Formats: sequence, structure tokens, C-alpha cells
Amino acid sequence: MTFAFFPAVDLRGGKCVQLVGGVPGTEVVALDNPLAQAERWVAQGADHLHIIDLDGAIFGKRVNAPILSRIVKKLDLFIQVGGGIRTEEDVSTILDLGANRAILGTAALKDPDMVSRLADRHGPEKIMVALDVRKGDVTTEGWQRTLGKKAVELGRLFEEKGAGSILFTNIDVEGRQLGVDLGPTCDLVRALKIPVVAAGGVTSVEDVLALRDAGTGGAVAGTAIYTGKLSVRRTLEALSATK
Repeated sequence: MTFAFFPAVDLRGGKCVQLVGGVPGTEVVALDNPLAQAERWVAQGADHLHIIDLDGAIFGKRVNAPILSRIVKKLDLFIQVGGGIRTEEDVSTILDLGANRAILGTAALKDPDMVSRLADRHGPEKIMVALDVRKGDVTTEGWQRTLGKKAVELGRLFEEKGAGSILFTNIDVEGRQLGVDLGPTCDLVRALKIPVVAAGGVTSVEDVLALRDAGTGGAVAGTAIYTGKLSVRRTLEALSATK
């Protein structure tokens, strides 16, 4: 895949929110009408979108499914979706809505063979596995529990199982607007043949360009685009100008 820039629309309690380190109650922003927020990024030129149901990730149920459905049906762009996807039926439902890629986290970690079945059924390009890391350890269940396993180990496992891509989130810098920590991301990129999309700490155009130059397949930006530290339009212009 060519490098893609993903503005994030994180859903919690029917709102578009951004948390610090994924911790509920640390909302930096909490905005009504998530569809309007998604349309805002499209108006600035975005052709990719990253949507996460945070309630789904934490509680294991796709609480914000109706909102997701409205966004996917209204907007004509590449959309990847995660949060609360626990069953193969959930994946089918999301892809049938028109989403381009389903992101599996907890479900894949509990049943890695599910990734193989889904890749066979839908195609590897539609199946992404999320590896969310805190202090070097992969977490699960909405970042609430650590597994004691490293991203490179699990990345290789899911590549073998047929995943088409990996979403790597560095929780230690997530939502803090202090920039990215390239080291862990680069380690994973070097270990895998499939694309790695990076999230966590993306705060400046320089962060995005550094991730692209490090060989990632994409970058997800959340808090910084909502606080105004990072412009979606200027980021896309910089990526286009430095191809």
C-alpha cells in the first residue's frame, strides 16, 4: 500500500472524543455530531478515515454502531473501522456497510486463527490487526490489560495468519501531543513484510513525514488535528509535495 494519512474519529457516548493515553475521563475534546467532524476532514482533502468505537473497545459491544453506519454510508472515501469487533459476524457487518478495512484487536489476540478465516473469506487487504503497546507490552480489552508479549512477536504471528496490515499504537505517547517515538514503530516495520500503520503522538507534519520515511504504510492523527496543532490540509499538501 502507498502511504496514507488517516484523520481519526473516535466515538464515545455518541460523541467524537480524544483521550490521553486511552484513559476514559481524560477527554481533550468531546464534540457532538461525529459525522460533521468526519466531513470536516474530508473538506480539508482527506481521502482516508480511521474510526474507532471506544465504547466498543472497552465494553466489547459496538455501542456506536448507528453513528458508524451513518458516516460510512454518507462519505465516499477509504474507511478503516475498529473497536468492539469481537466476532466474524461483526467483521462481515462492518464490511457489508461499505467500510474498506476492519480492525481486530482483542478478538484476534484471543483467537489468532480467526484472522486466517477472515482473510480467506474477505481478502487480507480488508483485515487489519491492532497491536496497542504500553511500555513495550501489547495490551487488550480497550488497553485495560497487558499480555506480557511484544509487538514484533505478535506482528509476525498475525502476518503468518494472513492479516493484510497491522495498526501499531504507542499508548505511551497517545493523545499527549508531544510527538512520535519512532523506535518501536521502526522495529516493527523492519520485522514485517505487511504494512504497518502507526498511531500515537502524531502532532506535526514532521512526525507524519518521519513515519512515512521510516517505511510505515500510514499514520493516524487524532488529538492534534482537533486542537489545531496539526492541519489535515497542510499535512496532505506536504505529503504530496515530497513524494
